[in-house]
Amino acid sequence: MLLENKYRYFIEYFEENMPVAESELNFENPYQLIVAVVLSAQCTDKRVNMTTPAFFERFPDAETLSKSSVEEIYSYIKSISYPNNKSKNLLGLAKSLVLNFNGVVPDNVDDLQTLPGVGRKTANVVASVAFNKPAMAVDTHVFRVSARIGLTRNAKNPLDAEKQLIKYIPEDIIPKAHHWLILHGRYVCKARKPECDKCGVKNICDYHQSKS
Repeated sequence: MLLENKYRYFIEYFEENMPVAESELNFENPYQLIVAVVLSAQCTDKRVNMTTPAFFERFPDAETLSKSSVEEIYSYIKSISYPNNKSKNLLGLAKSLVLNFNGVVPDNVDDLQTLPGVGRKTANVVASVAFNKPAMAVDTHVFRVSARIGLTRNAKNPLDAEKQLIKYIPEDIIPKAHHWLILHGRYVCKARKPECDKCGVKNICDYHQSKS
């Protein structure tokens, strides 16, 4: 199957079967989103959502967070994975937002990546989810699912996969396609035991065809 046709099938299937695809992190504004995404690194969204209500009650904005301490931040996120590093990054992130962006989360990937603890994946998530920018964040789910289906070919790293995906996915649906791949990877195309019998795109999937 031509790669263009594979993408067309993939997009048409998910447009019909998952017309609404959103982040499973709970947030109300870009500040809350960037904090939640930083916390979610190697941690479940469910655990993050259990932690953030008390955190945002104490730290409702970047300015409040910037005046805190690593120790205090740690006390709110200690149930999250890697709380020491994340506490330091969140304090640095808040101080940078206040110092360089008037306490407002920037809406472009380059500026976002200047913030402590924010790499390309996190920057793409925030740009895409908070500001609906055509940014494709490639996490482990996106990387695995796109490779299995054959949307990406021999991608060596997340950036390589990102470049391949945005070449064929129309800009206006990139934010939604990001969530299609994540949710499909989380609930159907699982890492260890993909549930191919539940998959609506198995007809175009390289992995499934190789197992048939």
